Amino acid sequence: MAVATSYKVNGTTLLLVFVFVFAILRISHAAAVPAVYVFGSSIVDVGNNNYLPRSIARANFSHNGIDYPNGISTGRFSNSKNIADFIAAKVGLPTSPPFLSLTGTTPPITGVSFASGGSGILNRTGDYVVSISLAQQVGNFSMVRDKLIQQLGQSSAQMHLSQSIFTIFMGNNDISAYFSPCSEVAKQYTPQEYVDLMLSTFKGLLKMLYGLDARKMVVSGAGAMGCFPAQRKKNSMGECNVEINYWSARYNEGLKIMLQELKSELLDMNYVYFDLYGAMINLFQDPKTYGFTEIKAACCGLGKLNADLGCIPISEYCPNRKNYVFWDSLHLTEVVASMFVDILYSGTIEYAVPINMRQLIDVSI
Repeated sequence: MAVATSYKVNGTTLLLVFVFVFAILRISHAAAVPAVYVFGSSIVDVGNNNYLPRSIARANFSHNGIDYPNGISTGRFSNSKNIADFIAAKVGLPTSPPFLSLTGTTPPITGVSFASGGSGILNRTGDYVVSISLAQQVGNFSMVRDKLIQQLGQSSAQMHLSQSIFTIFMGNNDISAYFSPCSEVAKQYTPQEYVDLMLSTFKGLLKMLYGLDARKMVVSGAGAMGCFPAQRKKNSMGECNVEINYWSARYNEGLKIMLQELKSELLDMNYVYFDLYGAMINLFQDPKTYGFTEIKAACCGLGKLNADLGCIPISEYCPNRKNYVFWDSLHLTEVVASMFVDILYSGTIEYAVPINMRQLIDVSI
């Protein structure tokens, strides 16, 4: 009798394990990777800031999401989907849900998004708008990892994470903060000192992710920040801010070197550096080739270049979103996000270094 009772309990446990493993296998059969974990700012935020009551960096209102299914304003700073959505689609997974939407529930094994609009590599970058810094995002991932270990066990969870993709789109807001009016950090640091601080802080956080079993990382450089409508509007001819672009590029140069150094220290860590800056400049130089007719003005907003006011319900918006590079004064349209993910996923070494995302997925751990 004792043996039979023991068998019944173990059999139930085994059944639950088999069901869970079967679910994983069904997902992984169609997917290129087991999960996508997303870190970053508004360029990849899919709604975390919706759950920050005091945040002023929110997009859960019209006209945002006007081209999203059913015209829903999801919290994405876009007319529809953003880079995070297209990365998930590339690997055959659903978009990773916002971490803050999962309170009281078990995180999905296909990944979670920790990205927060307005956030930065440096903790103080997002203080004004109230956002979740990269350090806090890594801390939130650690909690998800703990739950994953409870579900799968230590070794299976480590294997799951080592094969997953970790995307980090961060740095734009840090650079913008330095060059903003009345910038406090500009009083404390020279531009080079500030860039060095960004890089050293970022390296430490990437090491933390590695210590939490991240082995495949997609890291984006800063965009051509001086060419966003928020900066172009300050020029009488709508031209790019040369100084901000210069320091965006300097940061990117340092980031590429830092990632090479990190790889030499952590031999089983593999990465893609995505040259967002270069991809943007290439687009600006020959927009008509890609079907764009407007590279300076935002689609949604008010004032000069539609950049004096953000995309809020009283703003005007363009009917031809596919012809615009920018959705609002600081964010890309859906069509540009999709195009850039195509470059990241299967592009050449010109924009994806040292390998592209498809090659990263194929790396054996």
